[in-house]
Amino acid sequence: MKITEFQEQLFIADFEAGFTDMELYFERTEKFQCGLHQGEVDSYVTSETLGVTFRGLFKDKMGYSFTEHLDAESLTFLILQARENAEVNEDESQETLFSGSEHYHIQDFYAEQLNELSIPDKLNILRDIEKSLYQIDHRVLSTDMLVLESSSTERGIINTKGLNLHDRNNHMVVVVSAIAQQDSQIKSAYVIHFTQDPEALIPEVIANQAVKEVVSQFNPQNAESNNYAIVLRSDAAASLLHVYSTIFSAENTQAGNSLLKDSVGEIIAAPIIQVVDDPFLANGLYSRTFDSEGTATELRSIITDGKLITLLHNRKTAEKDKTVTTGHAYKSSYKDSVGVSPTNMYIVPSESSREDLIASVQEGMLITQLSGLHSGASTVSGDFSFAAKGFYIKDGVVAYPVNQLTIAGNFYDFLKTVDQIGSDLEFSSEGHGYVGSPSLLIRQLVVTVDS
Repeated sequence: MKITEFQEQLFIADFEAGFTDMELYFERTEKFQCGLHQGEVDSYVTSETLGVTFRGLFKDKMGYSFTEHLDAESLTFLILQARENAEVNEDESQETLFSGSEHYHIQDFYAEQLNELSIPDKLNILRDIEKSLYQIDHRVLSTDMLVLESSSTERGIINTKGLNLHDRNNHMVVVVSAIAQQDSQIKSAYVIHFTQDPEALIPEVIANQAVKEVVSQFNPQNAESNNYAIVLRSDAAASLLHVYSTIFSAENTQAGNSLLKDSVGEIIAAPIIQVVDDPFLANGLYSRTFDSEGTATELRSIITDGKLITLLHNRKTAEKDKTVTTGHAYKSSYKDSVGVSPTNMYIVPSESSREDLIASVQEGMLITQLSGLHSGASTVSGDFSFAAKGFYIKDGVVAYPVNQLTIAGNFYDFLKTVDQIGSDLEFSSEGHGYVGSPSLLIRQLVVTVDS
């Protein structure tokens, strides 16, 4: 049964069963993943999931239900489950459906050229990357991971308040983890590429980046544990911001899980920091024209000149804070309740290159990778301690790789000690939202070197 036919039959049956306001949310996701090792396919997965969530008012209480099937039996199941759910709902607040925003941005986030890429084409991309790895440098031994994943998602919301929205998005990601050996030294490093444009995935370029990353770690030296100026490379900076992106959620400030409660209008970062959330970003993994409640998304300034302009809200958190939703309602799947999440949030880059940032450091560290991002971070207090990979900087030049590093600090303090911002914006997708940052020059962080 098609989704439109299913929705029409469901609303008729629900009305006859005593429901008033009714809404159907649907989500269809297709995924393909393959891995290659020494020229042979060592993993191959295809999947397609379709799920719908129904919610409706029954005797002035909201009931919920969901299913993965679009058939007559599922119609009955959804009605019974939602009615039972409404009857035991003890929430005193009156939940309502949304009739829609006045204006919706018109944009398609689906790349047809990516959809047309065949499975043999995708496998050939991996084969060409692997072949290039060995051709570029004889020290490359193997790959710890060589994976390509493509994904497309279609979603929609239809309700009896007149809301009828639909969008779709797709993307592809390639992960390359290379292992290299020089004498008795064995090192590994990985690179990640997200794109909607298959032509942007140039195997030789990706392989060269992975090789450069891994061989740069040979011949590490020791350095003194100290407080250092830090150039946090764009990918590492994006990962750090991603971990702490939850502090901007009003859901977390209201639960006491963020120190930004009552901080709107306050200076929370260095004056040079501008943070925006752009739901219309080209190639953005979370680009969308409406959120999971049907609110129109908008380009939002989160931090301007170091000042917190807004928290991220859904309709429930906005009502509690006596403000309006910012269009950041989010469901991680059709089964889940509505939470809060950024779309494509990033620190706005400057015109300075990463090399410019490094050149301004007399003595410090270039940090290229952070490990233990979730176990080593407290999003409540802001304190963090991460294992890291990096290089010693002397007189504005990257001198040599450093043995095992640990960096420690507090994210709220970190935001206030950013002295320079680079131009090399990169994104991370290690959780909800697509979060990006250029390279950042930090005035000082505690660096411990394990000698």
